[in-house]
Amino acid sequence: MNPPALLQATGSKFQFTQPQVSNNYGPADWFPEDHPAMPEIVAHGKPGIVRACALCHLPSGRGRPENAPVLGLPADYIVQQLHDFQQDLRHSAEPRKANTGEMVSIAKNLTEDEIKEVAKYFSTVPKSKYIRVVETEMIPAMRIQGEIYFVAGDGKEEPIGTRIIETPEDAAQTRLRNPRSGFIAYVPVGSVRRGEELAKTGGSGRTTSCLICHGPELKGIGPIPNLAGRSPSYLVRQLYDMKLGTRQGALSALMKPVLANLTDGDFVDLVAYISSLDP
Repeated sequence: MNPPALLQATGSKFQFTQPQVSNNYGPADWFPEDHPAMPEIVAHGKPGIVRACALCHLPSGRGRPENAPVLGLPADYIVQQLHDFQQDLRHSAEPRKANTGEMVSIAKNLTEDEIKEVAKYFSTVPKSKYIRVVETEMIPAMRIQGEIYFVAGDGKEEPIGTRIIETPEDAAQTRLRNPRSGFIAYVPVGSVRRGEELAKTGGSGRTTSCLICHGPELKGIGPIPNLAGRSPSYLVRQLYDMKLGTRQGALSALMKPVLANLTDGDFVDLVAYISSLDP
């Protein structure tokens, strides 16, 4: 049997096999120069108990559409979210979203010192722009693989409707978990402008301006998270979870009345605008 082929992410000087790329307890780190030294819990987890944080969230903390982008979040906020998972206060409104349940199990197997290490590490990783928002009426036909939309490649198109579709700029690089390879967010025409008005004004009383808590550029204030430039897939999931009450905790409780009167279209518009911003 031939050994696994060596692969190389664009721009990296390293080579890894596919099993190394997806190793639960020591995934490939293509660009160690892009982030601080990883704590053991981030780089390797606890073999047999807790997968390495770097597997799903990537060493850079940027994650992919199916995971949370945790880079540059306030350390106190990360600690609070891990505590919420430990206390069964964070669940997905979509029962098929298995990795939310996995986070509950992971958090419950972390010590308080490990939680602080994780929070300190990801909070210090520099934020980067990796989402390119494109307004359009039609998008390439898609297929779903591993909770990510990939272009089907058959030349067909479909209306975007009231959706945001986040898809890799380069499918091969995404499969290699290349943290420098970004994503396109296809959004409805006019959604960025509508989302900006809603975020800044509250939509004539339908909700509260996002700027009050998240800051004038949506880059966060104190323990309140910075939203600008983050994955639209993740942001929309969190809005739904908080509106429907499956994501609870102190900060989530503050969001529930803010979201109560917003529609699916409002969520799409808001996130189209937020994701278009520089982080």
